[in-house]
Amino acid sequence: MGAMAMPAVTGNPSAAAERRPAMILLAELRNFTRMSEMLEPAQELELASEFFSLAAQDVSAHGGEVYATHNDALLAVFSSGSAADEAEAAVTAARQIQLDFAALAETWQEKFGLRTAVAVALHFGDTVFGRCGPAGLEGRVAFGDAVSIAERLVHRARAGEFVFSDAVLAAMAASDLDLDPDPLPPLELARRSPIKIFGLLLDTRLDFT
Repeated sequence: MGAMAMPAVTGNPSAAAERRPAMILLAELRNFTRMSEMLEPAQELELASEFFSLAAQDVSAHGGEVYATHNDALLAVFSSGSAADEAEAAVTAARQIQLDFAALAETWQEKFGLRTAVAVALHFGDTVFGRCGPAGLEGRVAFGDAVSIAERLVHRARAGEFVFSDAVLAAMAASDLDLDPDPLPPLELARRSPIKIFGLLLDTRLDFT
């Protein structure tokens, strides 16, 4: 998931290409694949759309921009202000997504008998923005290392957990956020120093991934 794209558009794919620092947020449904095996395709897509709409609303409410959906994950970007401002906005949005999803998860459990939750990850780093893809099918993308690291972080997160990197924590130092995250085992990547990461639980860690 080094790049995630929106639906195809036409035109010059190199137009407005740029590299800038951004907070990359990934929100991923957990246990939805199992639940979806019980559903008709149209119903599965309807529920996924409910989640994406909820997450997109919280992202937009805090000044972020949804860039893509892929399978059961949503990618959003916060990049219009200072690092401290964007950290505060992105962290607030991430926690709000988990809080707001609780009611939706309760409804789904009542109807379908299976629990779902959201894992959220946040990383801060240089990101390439623009459009790319096969000729004639170019789409808007957020591309690069920051997106790849955010994807790895969301895979590290458990259901109901919000995981973020030390780059986000450093940006938060100048914000008004009052967090008490738990240090987690660092993210190990080939040919580079380990990345320190931290986690926050919505309530208690759930017993499914």
